Amino acid sequence: MFRTFENLVDPYVAHAEDDVPPSKLWPFLWNYSQPFKRLFLATAIVGVVVATVEIWLISYMGRLVDLLSNATPATFVADHGWELTLVAIFVLAVRPLLQALDVLLLNNAILPNYGTLIRWRAHKHVLRQSIGWFENDFAGRIANRIMQAPPAAGEAIFQVFDAITFALAYMVGAAILLWAADPRLILPLLVWLGLYALLVRWTVRRVGPASKASSDARSMTTGRVVDAYTNIHSVKLFAHESRELDYAKSAIEETRATFQREMRIFTVMDVALVCLNGLLIVGVVGWGVLLWVQGSASVGIVAAATALVLRLNAMTGWIMWAVTSFFRSLGVVEEGMETIAQPIALTDTPGAAPLRLTEGRIDYDRVTHHYGGGQGGVTDLTLSIAPGEKVGVIGRSGAGKSTLVKLLLRFYDPERGRILIDRQDVTRVTQASLRHAIGMVQQDSSLMHRSVFDNIAYGRSDATLDQVRAAAEKAQADGFIADLADPEGRRGYDAHVGERGVKLSGGQRQRIALARVILKDAPILVLDEATSALDSEVEAAIQDTLYGMMEGKTVIAIAHRLSTIAHMDRIVVIDDGRIVEQGTHDALLAAEGLYARFWARQSGGFIATAEVEAAE
Repeated sequence: MFRTFENLVDPYVAHAEDDVPPSKLWPFLWNYSQPFKRLFLATAIVGVVVATVEIWLISYMGRLVDLLSNATPATFVADHGWELTLVAIFVLAVRPLLQALDVLLLNNAILPNYGTLIRWRAHKHVLRQSIGWFENDFAGRIANRIMQAPPAAGEAIFQVFDAITFALAYMVGAAILLWAADPRLILPLLVWLGLYALLVRWTVRRVGPASKASSDARSMTTGRVVDAYTNIHSVKLFAHESRELDYAKSAIEETRATFQREMRIFTVMDVALVCLNGLLIVGVVGWGVLLWVQGSASVGIVAAATALVLRLNAMTGWIMWAVTSFFRSLGVVEEGMETIAQPIALTDTPGAAPLRLTEGRIDYDRVTHHYGGGQGGVTDLTLSIAPGEKVGVIGRSGAGKSTLVKLLLRFYDPERGRILIDRQDVTRVTQASLRHAIGMVQQDSSLMHRSVFDNIAYGRSDATLDQVRAAAEKAQADGFIADLADPEGRRGYDAHVGERGVKLSGGQRQRIALARVILKDAPILVLDEATSALDSEVEAAIQDTLYGMMEGKTVIAIAHRLSTIAHMDRIVVIDDGRIVEQGTHDALLAAEGLYARFWARQSGGFIATAEVEAAE
């Protein structure tokens, strides 16, 4: 039974991806709610039926009082036995079935699937964002919003059907019941409803903004805390635990202050509600007693009216809390939308085709990119790399070397100019096919908090263990992998490496990253300080592997350690975003330009950037 209701909606159902999702709250929720439309309608109908049954039961209790008042014990069962039997059957069998259907639709069909659908689609949307988008925010805050918004949306839906729909149907039914008993009984109820509506309006107008402010503060706290944990090595290295505590404390205190302001609203609401409920009880019950004294109402009517207002008295706090929780949840969703509903800025061009890589030729055609500022990046850069050519790129920090690679991978789009691979503009092919064609090893090769096997196989999803082992051997990583063990007792290729690979040394992480790229075996290879984390002995041991990786591929190798690129087919020297020299190692030395000065002043094979700059 549970599984039937749990499978009424598939939260992973295929849907059209929207690069520009709705930026307003209600269109946003409506967009995510499309698979649930029929289920929402059915749940609303069942909720109204359940509320109607509750009103009918109170009405029947009034009838029962009148029946008891007008009958004798000797004749009561004979006159009304069948009626009472049918009512008992209804209460014992039909009413529980209706209640069961109501909670099954809400608790099992909607709530687990609605939040899952939002979280899945939101995560899918965020993963499509550009590298630059992620660089402009805290990873912790992004994750916090992905985790907070879906349950908040689910809570809002829950309150709509569990409380708000039920309460509206109940109040309408209560008004009808009192009107049918005596139209004058509805007057105190209408006065109370008016005052109650004003209180709800006052509360709602304040809860939404207060909740959003509180949610913003929580996300900021999460971002700062996660930032400290992610960079715990730097925190410990500089002995800045107290500084990080102060940095987090300001956000934690803001969270406390915003939550205090939010709770003040609820305190005022609760006190005002108690006063209003007293007015309701005295008004309806007192009026009913007065009508009975005047002979205008029966005992049953007074009993039903009393039961009704006592039930309303018990419900009003729950209804008010439900309404405020509804708008409070919407405030959390709105805060999450600041991340989830942001448009995708870097998208595949409409009609983009997969990259057709035939030779591996790369052309930078008058490319300019400065990340939206006036400094850094490259300016009017033109560079052609022949199929299978190995090109080394050097330059000072910030000269524009990494920008070349980021633009090639289309992490950013050039502000001017274009980049071609086999005469195809990289902005006009699909991003996935472009990146499948390029293997890259970065200077900081952070790993996933997964097994060694998973990290190496990330380069090729269908890889076998033998293929992963072979790649690790070529990267000189198989020796230390065999000795790895994690706290869960997993060993070797099954051992988990910790967040960002923290359980491994820099050299070990780099060798696993090399193994991953070896396994990928892409036709274009990019090495961005690929051996910077390796000691000289290990680097020498895998030099043959590196050269083997380059065989038959078009290669761009960025390095400060000039010995790693001295044997390249061509070396390109970049300074201040422009190519200032290019040629073979010997030709550049003979030219006695910037490269020759780098070579002359290098220490241990590294560019002595400071010395060169001082000399100039």
